Amino acid sequence: MKPPAKTNAARLLDSLGITYELRAYEVDPDDLTAISVARKIGLPPEQVFKTLLAETNTGEHLFAVIPGDTELDLKKLANAASAKKAELASLKEVEPLTGYIRGGVTVMAARKPFPAYADETIELHDLISVSAGQRGLQLLLSPADYLRAANATLADLTK
Repeated sequence: MKPPAKTNAARLLDSLGITYELRAYEVDPDDLTAISVARKIGLPPEQVFKTLLAETNTGEHLFAVIPGDTELDLKKLANAASAKKAELASLKEVEPLTGYIRGGVTVMAARKPFPAYADETIELHDLISVSAGQRGLQLLLSPADYLRAANATLADLTK
């Protein structure tokens, strides 16, 4: 099996000198959940982080990066971003704003550098997995390296 093609997110990590592993998996278009991805790459769901695009009441977009087995608390995200409220961006906005499709969204090398907030539980793990910027491909790396590459702020983001 040939190694997966490098994505822009992987190239960004290369440019920062960050060590990572690319792990490919079989995509089921009907089940793009992080729990399903975790099962396919052999990691517990709490180590597979999903990246969600949200929008504040002021129209600012931001990324929320949370464990795959949790739900985003929009009030906590708004609080972290010093906004009155936040809501998830509509699916039709995701690709034009980030350059990525649902199931393949990552903070790294997104079309626009929106502020990113990562759930504080990210630091509990030695290794985490995030989308490499396309469906069927995950990046495995240390939380500290991810936070640096994504320029993410730690916050309590889950329910």
